[in-house]
Amino acid sequence: MNRKQFVRRAAAAALFAAGLGTGAMAQPWPAKPITMVIPFPPGGTLDVVGRMLAQKLGQQLGQTVIVDNRPGGAGTIGASAVAHAPGDGYTLLFSASTFTTTPMTQKVAVYDVVKDFAPVALVAKAPLAIAVNKNLPFNDVKGLMEYARAHPGKLTFAIGSTGSAGHLSTELLRRAAKMEYLIVPYKGSAPAYQDLVGGNIDAFIDPILGSSAFAKAGQLKVLAITSKNRVPGQPEMPTVSETVPGYEFYSWYGLWGPASLPKEIATRLNAEVNKALGSDMHEKLTPQGLLLTPGSIDDFARFQKDDMALSQRIITEGKIRAE
Repeated sequence: MNRKQFVRRAAAAALFAAGLGTGAMAQPWPAKPITMVIPFPPGGTLDVVGRMLAQKLGQQLGQTVIVDNRPGGAGTIGASAVAHAPGDGYTLLFSASTFTTTPMTQKVAVYDVVKDFAPVALVAKAPLAIAVNKNLPFNDVKGLMEYARAHPGKLTFAIGSTGSAGHLSTELLRRAAKMEYLIVPYKGSAPAYQDLVGGNIDAFIDPILGSSAFAKAGQLKVLAITSKNRVPGQPEMPTVSETVPGYEFYSWYGLWGPASLPKEIATRLNAEVNKALGSDMHEKLTPQGLLLTPGSIDDFARFQKDDMALSQRIITEGKIRAE
């Protein structure tokens, strides 16, 4: 082989290799299973909604969406894993509003919500419910306020975790309704409900689904919910704002990717989430009091910014810090 033939063949080989590379890069997404990290244990409301969404996305995308529960560190372990994952669309985070508030309560934040993550879709807002021990002598928010003012510092309110939506809602209610009560921290909602039903604690503000089964069984009383308006799934349930004008607070669920997630993949995911929310997810979750929230990535980013500003104000004024 002379020099001219060698150069010609080398050039052809390079072009062929480049062609293979281009084909690989052009491989449509998704080309393999997707992992959805949920940074809390199985069984809670977040997990139930996340698994339902994962199933729908898997059907729509033609790829399995694997739910990976990674609890620990108030959700920071799972969130950090996603923050450091490749931005290829194959590792996503499904979490609650606690994801955005936890760094605000830490001395040294493990992650930065804005810098380390790309918002994809707001999935649902979950009104919280004010549940109280069934033996307390009142059945509505007005009665709660009158009792608290007549017995300052006597009422005890549980919180499931520091900086959670329930915690911030409890702090907001204290100021908005001008009440004084003792906050008692628990390690999760389950032990808080156990003590509430058992009469060891007076009240607990938690996502609406958490108290539903206990209320139906007559084990506790639900006074009101924290949404601005009554929810379609439970129109008989009054809102706190009917007694305390302007009071409104939610837990909420969203989907994020690493900060390096390509815009085109985020846009595709957003569209698929909106499609899923219009499916039987709506029929299953709305009767349970959840408010499904289809919208654009920009809608989610604005909502997250506003909600974080409100949460930061409550945390700062209440001097809330993780232990």
